[in-house]
Amino acid sequence: MSAKGVHGDIHLVTGGAGYFGTLLVEELVKRGKKVRILDVHDAELPAGVEKIRADIRDAAAVERACEGVEVVHHNVALVPLAKDREAFFAVNEGGTKNLLEAAKKKKVRKVVSMSSSAIFGAPDKNPVDDDTPLRPGEDYGKAKLAAEDLCRDYVKQGVDVSIIRPRTIMGHGRLGIMQILFEWIRQGRNIPVLGRGDNVYQFVHADDLASAALAAAERPGASTYNVGAEKFGTMRETLEALVAHAGTGSRVVSVPSAPAVSMMKLTSRLGVSPLGAYHALMYGKAMYFDVSRTKRELGWSAKFGNVEMFIDSYEWYRRHRDEVLNRKDASHHRSPVRQGVLSAVSVALNFAR
Repeated sequence: MSAKGVHGDIHLVTGGAGYFGTLLVEELVKRGKKVRILDVHDAELPAGVEKIRADIRDAAAVERACEGVEVVHHNVALVPLAKDREAFFAVNEGGTKNLLEAAKKKKVRKVVSMSSSAIFGAPDKNPVDDDTPLRPGEDYGKAKLAAEDLCRDYVKQGVDVSIIRPRTIMGHGRLGIMQILFEWIRQGRNIPVLGRGDNVYQFVHADDLASAALAAAERPGASTYNVGAEKFGTMRETLEALVAHAGTGSRVVSVPSAPAVSMMKLTSRLGVSPLGAYHALMYGKAMYFDVSRTKRELGWSAKFGNVEMFIDSYEWYRRHRDEVLNRKDASHHRSPVRQGVLSAVSVALNFAR
């Protein structure tokens, strides 16, 4: 009997109404796949996509969603913007357990679980590779590592799980904290970097991430893949290229690193800034992946470098700004963000002209 006959033929995308999930759904539909999503949010989906509106923490609903499924693309996550330790673990760890248990019961052929580079914290050296210690530095990263540990446990129980670890995701439609950056540039405001901004920082375009995830879905056997751009540079170089492209008068300006990080942590704890602990931990640090094994095993390569994906993201925001600012009931990365104290920071930065 074929694998399709044993397992069903549906591709389930958990978090299919989120930023990356919607792009993955579109790509699956283009490839002629039968698609179902599970999400608590709404999104415009291609014709024929089945939607189950449910929470990943609802084990019974997750089990129903896995009925007749061949592949699960597990993308549900509560992201750092939420700043809720209990919810991080309930969604990112507990939800993953529900998904893996359902996949085991329903004999799903493959699970592709989307993890995070936050599991590495701020690494001691780069590039990050298979030997880099897993040392998350805040609650979001710790919850994502707990989810990875569950994946490894279920592999031992016979579930075929591949883990994808992306660098910070960019691309058309990417909002969240990036929406503040794009709005400041649109208005010609100055953009801060910590210290000289010479930290080498890698991003990944959502399209490149989707191609890696889909390749992993077709490769039998459990594995873990680091995914990021192949062309990248310092944070200052990336942002200076974007403001030069925008031509609005924005400049990239340096701010003292230690006081800025302390202020980011304090304002986050007080709830007056949208930034989370992970942003404070990593904005001024270097981080980039060695993607050589991912390229070799999946036959994958990145099409977008840092600069191209930032320009792509910014131009999409300019075209869709009115729609974005009026969007309701969307995930964190598909929604505008309240600037809070960052509004005052922006005013101060512009005295640096």
